[in-house]
This record gives sequence, structure tokens and C-alpha cells, in this order.
Amino acid sequence: MCLGIPGKIIELYDQNGFLMGKVDFGGVLRECCFVGLPNAQVGQYAVIHAGFALNILSEEEARITIDALQEISDLASDLDAEKE
Repeated sequence: MCLGIPGKIIELYDQNGFLMGKVDFGGVLRECCFVGLPNAQVGQYAVIHAGFALNILSEEEARITIDALQEISDLASDLDAEKE
């Protein structure tokens, strides 16, 4: 299963003819390719998978997704702790 993660676009720039950007994933910054989203704007949220921006989300949609992913992570941690 593949999973796209939402992040906030903090910078967009041209790199060798390709639209690239920096995305903030809760304090972790990563460079991503935005060729598939030429109308992306700084301040928007995008779903990123394997370094490529797939689509734009509203801030509310991004928050809901981030919260759900955090709940999954917390549940996995709880289950791991029960094994010990």
C-alpha cells in the first residue's frame, strides 16, 4: 500500500526547467517535484508521495488527514508497548 502525506508548501522554484518546492511536514522540510501541479501556490497544502506532489488539499482536509495519521501512529505505538 502506498501512502501520500499532506504537507504545507513553503517555497516554489524552477530547477533545471522543473517546478520544484520545499514542503513542511510538521517541521520536517523536504524537496518535492511539483511538475504535475503547475498552479500550486506557497501556503497551500499538497499530498506528497515519493517526492512528487499529487494534489492540492484545503487546510481543513490536510488537518483531518494529519490527525488520522497521528492516531494510526499512536495506536501502533500502543500495540507495540503491549507486546513488551
